[in-house]
Amino acid sequence: MLAAMQAEKIIGIVGGVGPFAGLDLQQKILQETTAARDQDYLSVISISQPGEIPDRTAYLLTETAVSVNPAIPITRQLLTLERAGAQIAGIPCNSAHAAPIFDAIRSGLQQAGSQLTLLHMIDEVARFLRQHMSGVQRVGVLSTTGTRLARIYPAALEPAGFTVLTPSETVQTELIHPAIYDPEYGIKANGRATAKSRSDLLTGVAALQQAGAQAIILGCTEIPLALTESQIDGIPLVDATRVLARALIREAVVAGS
Repeated sequence: MLAAMQAEKIIGIVGGVGPFAGLDLQQKILQETTAARDQDYLSVISISQPGEIPDRTAYLLTETAVSVNPAIPITRQLLTLERAGAQIAGIPCNSAHAAPIFDAIRSGLQQAGSQLTLLHMIDEVARFLRQHMSGVQRVGVLSTTGTRLARIYPAALEPAGFTVLTPSETVQTELIHPAIYDPEYGIKANGRATAKSRSDLLTGVAALQQAGAQAIILGCTEIPLALTESQIDGIPLVDATRVLARALIREAVVAGS
């Protein structure tokens, strides 16, 4: 846990991507903060307007199906957070960090003259692996199909010397993506793990383990709602949401306080 004494910067969260992931990030900021009383916790402003933001994976898979780049409403919500007082911010959605979306967000903030510090979740995960898992070289990733096809994690991890493993296309299409998106048993629809979504994700974990993964990144912010363990069968699970929470705390706390 990280101390929150004399924090000077207010954290902003784009909380509707998806809504349960936004709540999970805010809860993990609380969990990762050392505090003895209410006043010791960090100031957090969260905005959850999911109806304004198109699905990120749908946009990445076929831009014609989603005509509006999700970057546009995300940028608008980040600027709303900044006007409300946020000085640093995070987006609890891995797919939103694909270059066609995240680069447009950064450009939009710059054009608006924003002073907001926006953290990059995937870069923070890469930093976490370098600092805390130096013995790990082969890293598995469970994610949405959009994150997979956009190669978000390989782009961040391969230059650092990691080998990135993903499930087979069949496992991805028939098990992993539906575990997140299925309207009946998927995590997005239920806000928690159903028996089938957890079972399907565990199949993905087993497949990555068999392929030689030494650690597995939960590369969709809904997945940690189903896989809450820190490790499975001795394989560490890296919760990207928790990594982002710790990074936001780090940036919010005055150095040396």
